[in-house]
Amino acid sequence: MSRSDQVTRQWLLLQRLEGPRGATLQELAACLPEDMTRHPRTVRRDLEALEVHFPLIVERSGPATRWRVMDGYRHLPRLAFSATELMALVFSRDLLKPLQGTSLKASLDSALNKAEATLPRDALNYIRQMQGYFSVGLGPHRVYRQHQQTIDQLMRAIGQTRTIQMRYYSASRDRVTRRNVDPYRLWYSVGALYLIGYCHVRKDVRLFAVERIRSLNISSRPCQMPLGFDLEAYVRDALGAMRGPLIEIELLFNRATAAWVQDQTWHSSQRLTALKDGRLRMVLEVSDTQELVGWILHFGAGVQVVRPDSMRDKVRDETEKILSNL
Repeated sequence: MSRSDQVTRQWLLLQRLEGPRGATLQELAACLPEDMTRHPRTVRRDLEALEVHFPLIVERSGPATRWRVMDGYRHLPRLAFSATELMALVFSRDLLKPLQGTSLKASLDSALNKAEATLPRDALNYIRQMQGYFSVGLGPHRVYRQHQQTIDQLMRAIGQTRTIQMRYYSASRDRVTRRNVDPYRLWYSVGALYLIGYCHVRKDVRLFAVERIRSLNISSRPCQMPLGFDLEAYVRDALGAMRGPLIEIELLFNRATAAWVQDQTWHSSQRLTALKDGRLRMVLEVSDTQELVGWILHFGAGVQVVRPDSMRDKVRDETEKILSNL
């Protein structure tokens, strides 16, 4: 049994114990997912482990014995947030709008509702007034309400370090395939949620769009991330979500476009050089993908691809295809 499996199970048990009535041994076992160990002896060992860190009370209720967290411990002391800090937390609610309907968003909403409740009426009215002047624009994004069960299963599989078996729709091949994947992390980027994991079919770490997962089962097969594998480095080279061979490109922006390009961070590798005539040179080390071509094209006539020749040819070919459709 892996340590992460124990931690996940004990976390679920603690949530049940936080209820005002607590739970019996049988109720605690029943609250665990079917793919977890639910034997009463295992649950009792988990309770003993939790007692080391949390004040658990054991009570007799008729013929049954109930466990619960001590009164007063279920609610943490109020944190000393300033009014502006609480306001910032409340405003952050909009940042996770794409996850509306999932347990992640529900937990955030619950926490922010509690934060709002600590504000004086005048401060709360001020926040609502400010929302008329300040809002968060997310841009294009997917909505994951209908994928709540998939997200919950993926989070559980990552926590338990278990291989998943899934049916996955490949947009490039326009067909559904069966995959065994070792799940590493859920990654949110450019308005979409992805699973990063090792694909046993492709024999490589891949990105899987969550909304393309047609069905999912958590297997009993344990897995682990390879030693030395750097998740942050894996996604660092991507301009958005797509990955490909790493290339260095040089772009030249005209004066009008440079005015707004230079004020943004487009990629962690970018190197900007302002030229005397008002133009801007940008050098990037990014993945060579179709996504990169689209990103360059969105600057229109304001950008010139200096190098490499292969990227200049791709942009030219894509431009000709666009013109042919007009």
